[in-house]
Amino acid sequence: MDPRYSKSPVLNWNTQQYTRVWIPDPDEVWRSAELTQDYREGEKSLQLKLEDETIREYPIDVQSNQLPFLRNPDILVGENDLTALSYLHEPAVLHNLKVRFLESNHIYTYCGIVLVAINPYEQLPIYGQDVIYAYSGQNMGDMDPHIFAVAEEAYKQMARDEKNQSIIVSGESGAGKTVSAKYAMRYFATVGGSASETNIEEKVLASSPIMEAIGNAKTTRNDNSSRFGKYIQIGFDKRYHIIGANMRTYLLEKSRVVFQADGERNYHIFYQLCAAASLPEFKELALTCAEDFFYTSQGGDTSIEGISDAEDFEKTRQAFTLLGVRESHQITIFKIIASILHLGSVEIQAERDGDSCSISPQDQHLSNFCCLLGVEHSQMEHWLCHRKLVTTSETYVKTMSLQQVVNARNALAKHIYAQLFSWIVDHINKALHTSLKQHSFIGVLDIYGFETFEINSFEQFCINFANEKLQQQFNSHVFKLEQEEYMKEQIPWTLIDFYDNQPCIDLIEAKLGILDLLDEECKVPKGTDQNWVQKLYDRHSSSQHFQKPRMSSMSFIVIHFADKVEYLSDGFLEKNRDTVYEEQINILKASKFPLVSDLFHDDKDATPATTPAGKGSSSKINVRSAKPLLKASNKEHKKTVGLQFRNSLNRLMETLNATTPHYVRCIKPNDDKLPFHFDPKRAVQQLRACGVLETIRISAAGYPSRWTYHDFFNRYRVLVKKRDLSNTDKKAICKSVLESLIKDPDKFQFGRTKIFFRAGQVAYLEKLRADKFRAATIMIQKTVRGWLQKVKYQRLKKATMTLQRYCRGYLARRLAEHLRRTRAAVVFQKQYRMLRAQRAYQRVHRAAVIIQAFARAMFVRRIYRQVLMEHKATIIQKHARGWMARRCFWRLRDAAIVIQCAFRRLKAKQELKALKIEARSAEHLKRLNVGMENKVVQLQRKIDDQNKEHKTLLEQLSAVTITHATEMEKLERELAHYQQLQKEVQSLHTELQRAHSEREVLEDAHSKEKDELRKRVTDLEQENALLKDEKEQLNNQILCQLKDEFAQNSMKENLLMKKELEEERSRYQNLVKEYSRLEQRYDNLRDEQTPGHRRNPSNQSSLESDSNYPSISTSEVGDTEDTLQQVEEIGVDKAAMDMTVFLKLQKRVRELEQERKKLQVQLEKREQQESKKGQMEQPRNDIELDQDSDLAYNSLKRQELESENKKLKNDLNELRKAVADQATQNNSPHSSPDSYSLLLNQLKLANEELEVRKEEVLILRTQIMNADQRRLAGKSTEPNINARTSWPNSEKHVDQEDAIEAYHGVCQTNSQTEDWGYLNEDGELGLAYQGLKQVARLLEAQLQAQSLEHEEEVESLKAQVEALKEELDKQQQTFCQTLLLSPEAQVEFGVQQEISWLTNENLDLKELVEKLEKNERKLKKQLKIYMKKVQDLEAAQALAQSDTRRHELTRQVTVQRKEKDFQGMLEYHKEDEALLIRNLVKDLKPQMLSGTVPCLPAYILYMCIRHADYTNDDLKVHSLLTSTISGIKKVLKKHNDDFEMTTFWLSNTCRLLHCLKQYSGDEGFMTQNTAKQNEHCLKNFDLTEYRQVLSDLSIQIYQQLIKIAEGLLQPMIVSAMLENESIQGLSGVKPMGYRKRSSSMVDGDNSYCLEAIIHQMNSFHMVMCEQGLDPEIILQVFKQLFYMINAVTLNNLLLRKDICSWSTGMQLRYNISQLEEWLRGRNLHQSGAVQTMEPLIQAAQLLQLKKKTHEDAEAICSLCTSLSTQQIVKILTLYTPLNEFEERVTVSFIRTIQAQLQERNDPQQLLLDFKHMFPVLFPFNPSSLTMDSIHIPSCLKLEFLNEV
Repeated sequence: MDPRYSKSPVLNWNTQQYTRVWIPDPDEVWRSAELTQDYREGEKSLQLKLEDETIREYPIDVQSNQLPFLRNPDILVGENDLTALSYLHEPAVLHNLKVRFLESNHIYTYCGIVLVAINPYEQLPIYGQDVIYAYSGQNMGDMDPHIFAVAEEAYKQMARDEKNQSIIVSGESGAGKTVSAKYAMRYFATVGGSASETNIEEKVLASSPIMEAIGNAKTTRNDNSSRFGKYIQIGFDKRYHIIGANMRTYLLEKSRVVFQADGERNYHIFYQLCAAASLPEFKELALTCAEDFFYTSQGGDTSIEGISDAEDFEKTRQAFTLLGVRESHQITIFKIIASILHLGSVEIQAERDGDSCSISPQDQHLSNFCCLLGVEHSQMEHWLCHRKLVTTSETYVKTMSLQQVVNARNALAKHIYAQLFSWIVDHINKALHTSLKQHSFIGVLDIYGFETFEINSFEQFCINFANEKLQQQFNSHVFKLEQEEYMKEQIPWTLIDFYDNQPCIDLIEAKLGILDLLDEECKVPKGTDQNWVQKLYDRHSSSQHFQKPRMSSMSFIVIHFADKVEYLSDGFLEKNRDTVYEEQINILKASKFPLVSDLFHDDKDATPATTPAGKGSSSKINVRSAKPLLKASNKEHKKTVGLQFRNSLNRLMETLNATTPHYVRCIKPNDDKLPFHFDPKRAVQQLRACGVLETIRISAAGYPSRWTYHDFFNRYRVLVKKRDLSNTDKKAICKSVLESLIKDPDKFQFGRTKIFFRAGQVAYLEKLRADKFRAATIMIQKTVRGWLQKVKYQRLKKATMTLQRYCRGYLARRLAEHLRRTRAAVVFQKQYRMLRAQRAYQRVHRAAVIIQAFARAMFVRRIYRQVLMEHKATIIQKHARGWMARRCFWRLRDAAIVIQCAFRRLKAKQELKALKIEARSAEHLKRLNVGMENKVVQLQRKIDDQNKEHKTLLEQLSAVTITHATEMEKLERELAHYQQLQKEVQSLHTELQRAHSEREVLEDAHSKEKDELRKRVTDLEQENALLKDEKEQLNNQILCQLKDEFAQNSMKENLLMKKELEEERSRYQNLVKEYSRLEQRYDNLRDEQTPGHRRNPSNQSSLESDSNYPSISTSEVGDTEDTLQQVEEIGVDKAAMDMTVFLKLQKRVRELEQERKKLQVQLEKREQQESKKGQMEQPRNDIELDQDSDLAYNSLKRQELESENKKLKNDLNELRKAVADQATQNNSPHSSPDSYSLLLNQLKLANEELEVRKEEVLILRTQIMNADQRRLAGKSTEPNINARTSWPNSEKHVDQEDAIEAYHGVCQTNSQTEDWGYLNEDGELGLAYQGLKQVARLLEAQLQAQSLEHEEEVESLKAQVEALKEELDKQQQTFCQTLLLSPEAQVEFGVQQEISWLTNENLDLKELVEKLEKNERKLKKQLKIYMKKVQDLEAAQALAQSDTRRHELTRQVTVQRKEKDFQGMLEYHKEDEALLIRNLVKDLKPQMLSGTVPCLPAYILYMCIRHADYTNDDLKVHSLLTSTISGIKKVLKKHNDDFEMTTFWLSNTCRLLHCLKQYSGDEGFMTQNTAKQNEHCLKNFDLTEYRQVLSDLSIQIYQQLIKIAEGLLQPMIVSAMLENESIQGLSGVKPMGYRKRSSSMVDGDNSYCLEAIIHQMNSFHMVMCEQGLDPEIILQVFKQLFYMINAVTLNNLLLRKDICSWSTGMQLRYNISQLEEWLRGRNLHQSGAVQTMEPLIQAAQLLQLKKKTHEDAEAICSLCTSLSTQQIVKILTLYTPLNEFEERVTVSFIRTIQAQLQERNDPQQLLLDFKHMFPVLFPFNPSSLTMDSIHIPSCLKLEFLNEV
């Protein structure tokens, strides 16, 4: 272990038990242990317990008191920045990197200003475009560590400080330097893309595959190891766009061309060329597989697993092409590379003497070498085996031994490759060079790291020397930053003792240093490596950085900053000389290929730049020319390799010192290239070598932990006393707290904005905070547990008392019942005993009485017997009989008494039970009555309150009834008026009924015939019904079978069609977006090329400027197009004089054709109806003959009109051809007056004929319109008409057959002669008959027209009555609803109703006022027109009297127009179009139209278009629409960041699009139009293609609107959604690292809260509503914005470890709920915005869910359906507890989640595309306004528009 990193902080307060420390370990470097007992000062050992529960005694040196390193708290483990650790030492750094790499799979970690990058040996999805955009514009400490964060910091500092930047990437071979540099350049190419079309960023990226092919090779440590160093400067302009680049290379490993160790390969380009040898263009290279060549087969395996050399070669060729290397040069390059392979395979044969050798003339490889390079075979064969020696007197040729020839061949091969490498680098620099002025640059240095092998040679010495220089620059920069930070914070600066490697650098490059002595030895004629080493021993043996090995005299040891390195001196001199024989170079200079000869003619490369490898090379000597005077001026070839490398290194250091450096240190985690496998030994070795630990040591020597006062207060306010919290100054609070907690004032310093702590103090504060929380937790637990026990006791006590109460009540009730039963038993016993005694007494009494009676009777009888024996016998009999009767009575009475007793006992029992029940119920009622009294009182109060409310409601009801009564009176008056109208209608109905009664009399005559027909029809209908039933049964069977399949197929087809529609719409809108972007780019380029005021060419019209817009598609006649085409071919100027005539004739012909088509369609419909009725009814001969004659007559007239129209067309075409021929013959602009007058006469004749034909068309139209009425009239019309008419011959009866024959005769004569004068008499009778019928039918038509008018009036009145009824119903419903509301709500509702009623009345009054004003203006205009007409008439009369002949030739007929109301059209002159566009589009501000009709410009433009359509001026329509669209584009380009302006024109563009649809004449868009609106439709032009152009423009404006809104919202999202504390005190602040320093942050507080986002949303919504934007578009806008909020927030959450915590989840859920509440409040919840937030909602829930058991994993998988597997795993990996009481997510739990989510087919993209835009839909939204109701305000300055 390095002694510089072995110092440990003194264990002061952490010497008690359970303190965790780090102890050295031979296998794991450092192991964690825990004190099992307290340590006292002076003890010789520590009692420790390792993590595997083993007990260990750790010895301590008492003298040095060297204690082990303390371990950081668990909350600090896994930090993004190593400087955020409280204890800064080697084990803490190693452990933090290990935890982040293995557990979290984070390969990047900050260490102060250094980015530590660990090679994962696996492709990670963290370098996509979405990640680049996520890091763009972010501060360095805000996001997780990444190479993009370093690149963004460099780019931002370049733009902010206007200083050049450098990114220094270093590390061992295989650590990932090249890949890191490549990703940094990709970031610059993406963020700072070129402003021009040169695509310089693509060329910068294209240089990577070329340099990898010619400069990278497979080594034992890396499959794609860079064997050279390079520094790429990427140039930027003032707008910080890439304009060019430049590349410098250092120390190419040329020895690899001729030698590779086992398991290694040569440069990739050799193997790529061999893999492509089978291509036809490479046949002449004579290549085979790589195993067949010596230079590519020394390492063994020639392939790399997972890499295709053929594919890489294709990428290399594409890169050459992109960089502008011609195909011929590419072939030459490949020839040179192939020649090197052939040169290495040349067989050299040694002669017997051993001092000479030869090459066979038939050697195929040598022949191929000479052929490919274009050199002479014999010369190359000779000079490969010989060399020239030059002395002062003579020159002679000497043979060489086999080893010397091999060395010379290898030196030549290396020299050729080095020259080719330099040429390619120069060509890349030329391709990347720019002529523009470079404002600043960012350099990317990809250079080799510190290397140490078993055998280290000259290359390792140069590499380590470069790393010494870079380390010195790094140390000084870190020291400088530390000093600047202390000075900025006004902290006393104390000198920090950091390791200075200047002595080691002086040892190497100072005077008489290692390199100086090496160059001196190279100048000695017979200098050797051994002599040079001996000089080193003699000179530097006393140096502290130089040592002599014990066992070797050919090696020396240099003590570098990273490690001791032993260098073997063998080959140092030869590699430093870098010689090659001049004769071989001269042969190459004479090559017939220009590129080959140019490689060696360059002055700076005149001296070879490669070294021969292998043993025995020390016998060579430098090339000396025969004429040394010619070479004397070339100093460059005298420089050794060491001197050249030292000079280039010094230039590099000068460049780096002039820039702001940024450091990336690449670490190789293991030597086996295993993915995510961490070897601590190798990692520590590289950490020491790359300077990371030196950074830690410098930071730890000062004040490594830094806190802002605000963050410190938020984190440690629990340690603040209550009396200190009253102070508002947080700085003073922090000072008082620290002074009370930390007694040593040297442990902390108060800066201007921060508090600085020594190492370990933050851990101490964390311990105090944890102790405070622990004590508070214990207190809370104690209180809560006591409260729980108290609640439990009270609950038990209450339950016990309840049980006791119920038990005692039960016992008391049982005792009472027992007492009642006992008393009842006693009563029963008393009564029973009394009754039994009474009965016994009565029996004894009766017996005694009987005995006495018998005894007395016997005595009396004895005495009296004697006296009255006979007389008393009867008395005895009487008494005996009475006794017997009484005895019987007594027995009966006793039985009755027994029965009564039993019955009474039963009744008594029943009464006893009833009494018991009554007793129980009475007690219950007593208990209930206590509560019922209170309820009765409450109910009484409620009744009183309700009575009061009832009174108030009655009062309100009375008021409402009064108002209702007044309204009812008004309505009754109106109804009375309507009833009067109904009476009039009824009177008209009576008249109609009279007419109908007459018709019914006539119809009764035909009823019998109709009955017969009905019978037949019923029979047919029955048969038809049977057939229909059978058909329906069959159809049902078929439908039942096909219903399911059809439903499924239709559902699938619908889903597929919806998906395809969405995809097609999104693709189309992306194309529109790309088109607008290219158009914008073209405008920018045009602005740059031609600054200032530009004018269009004079010969270019405004119509031609926008040729991308479609022409107007008019309904032209096919015959006229040919003549127009002829006129266009002849020339517009020549034929312009007669174009007006053509247009007028076209218009007339089109009108006639349209009328003819309408008549033809109507005739066809009537014929179809007649055919259908003929099938259902029996034909009546009289009626059908009339109908046939009518149709025949109509068809005859129609044919005649068609023939006349055709004649007119032919005349027109002939006339046009004549005009065209005349235009071709007469080139002069003035034609003869005779031809022109002839043309006018023909035009007049044509107009007269057209007028005649139009009258005939009108007559024919009236006949067709009355066809149905004539059929309904039937026979009843004929007698009436015959009776009424007084035509001649009307009383004569005309037979139908005769009439038809006469009509056919007319037809025949007409077909023969085509003249009505040759008709015979029969024909005249037929025509007379038809005339009579026409007159009768015209009268009938007038009567029916009047009846229809009356019916329409009645229907309108009924509709008004129904509308009034509906209004009454609505008022009654609202009245009922108001009765249910509270009084306050009733008042509010009433006020709202009144306000709405008043506003409606105001609007009606405004409309009336506007109409009156318009009428007034119209009357004024009419007066002006009449005045002008009078003046014109007077002037015309005067002119007529003076010159009548001229007047006849040139007079113009003026058609008097009838003045009408405003028709919704605006007229303007052609020269006023530019003024119209300027006032209505370019100079218009949305504020000018506040208070007017929304989308007023769109309505005005449509009214102008409608007038152009009315006048049939297609050029005017085209020009107006083109100018409007271009004007809107210019306005939007000028105000490309104005949300209100963009919204204004989006709403107007959509409204204009809706107007073009609504008034297009298409029935699909006219369903909601009123009759007045249908009058405003376009008549002549079809603007469908322009609607598509406006739709595309709307899409572009919508995309610009979204872009502006996102630009305003995006800076707020992260701060408001993630960083701001919406719930105060919920989140805590963790310790921050060096990356949170002020220098890396932009000045100013950019924090936002959620209210800022909601306020911005409110402003968006208010602006869109004010500008009249369609509600559907508003919903889509907020859906897009909420998706962007979701994407940006989730992306930042996925890239920031510090905010992935439970508290952040709570904050997110609160913020999302606020946004949802805002959506509901604005009635925007139907937009689908909440659904777009679903991933963020699930992420917030994931942060708060439990993450321990298998059930938790299942819950997470079932919940997080909108998150991908990568996102879920990423959030779980990033989850960071903010307190020690929280637990981290274990690796096993994450593995469980991954296993359960394996079945998902989620995309591989980690981040959401926040630039994704949903396809927008513009639904058709017709306007209810009519064009004539729109008023143009005077502020628009459109006085030149005339209302038509």
